Amino acid sequence: MNPQTKQSFLKFQKTELTESVIYHRLSLREKDPQNAKVLEKIAQEEAKHHDIIAQITGQRATPCRLKIIWFMFLARVFGITFAVKLMEGNEGHAAQEYRTYESFPAVQKLADDEDAHEAALINLISEERLNYMGSVVLGLSDALVEFTGALAGFTFALQNPKLVALTGAITGIAAALSMGSSEYLSSKTEKAEGKHPIKAAIYTGGAYILTVGLLVAPYALLDNVFVALGLMLFLALLVIASFTFYYAVAKGENFKGRFLEMAGLSFGVAAVSFFIGFLLQKFTGIEA
Repeated sequence: MNPQTKQSFLKFQKTELTESVIYHRLSLREKDPQNAKVLEKIAQEEAKHHDIIAQITGQRATPCRLKIIWFMFLARVFGITFAVKLMEGNEGHAAQEYRTYESFPAVQKLADDEDAHEAALINLISEERLNYMGSVVLGLSDALVEFTGALAGFTFALQNPKLVALTGAITGIAAALSMGSSEYLSSKTEKAEGKHPIKAAIYTGGAYILTVGLLVAPYALLDNVFVALGLMLFLALLVIASFTFYYAVAKGENFKGRFLEMAGLSFGVAAVSFFIGFLLQKFTGIEA
């Protein structure tokens, strides 16, 4: 074994041992017995992977404490599903690397084990936050598409940042209550499995009103209305990117496609609304 290969194997060892610790700790946190059992099984397999590679390198590894802390933090804040899916994405790359070492059959076999992990985890965990993901998507997407457009229109029509902030806040709160009520009635009518109508309404309305608060903030804090508009659009893009990444990882969907679709809709509506605000001011002659 050449030094470069040995260094790669030692890196694999560290990764396998670190992920074994993470899966074990996640299994201790998981309330569902079956989910906890699967997570613990994977933890044991990852530990075995470390041992197999250790027989080749003749060295033991130590887990990466920082990575353990990071993924446990992600699991606590964003849910076990998100943390596990994100980690499994890294394991997919590891499996590809394992397959390049054709002269080490034991290492190549680990690639099949990594693929099995991913298959076992596809529908592993049923978290409440994921059951209500549709409600959050509804609230966020509606707020981003409609409210960026509304604020852009108010920007040119009113040209007063504090007035835009006040008008936007009133409009946004009313829209959030309306969206929450609609989701409540929709969930109650459809009787979706695992979704409580009141919780669905809270998730939808809450996502909407949080987005509204973030987008209105630049107008409340800045004196230049057009600088506030630029910052608002930047924050909208940041929200879209952050949530799309979370959704893509948790649901196993394509990040780029969903991000471009959501950003295109939000900014397209904002551009049209800004133009409408311009036309209304010119044709009506009304100024704030």
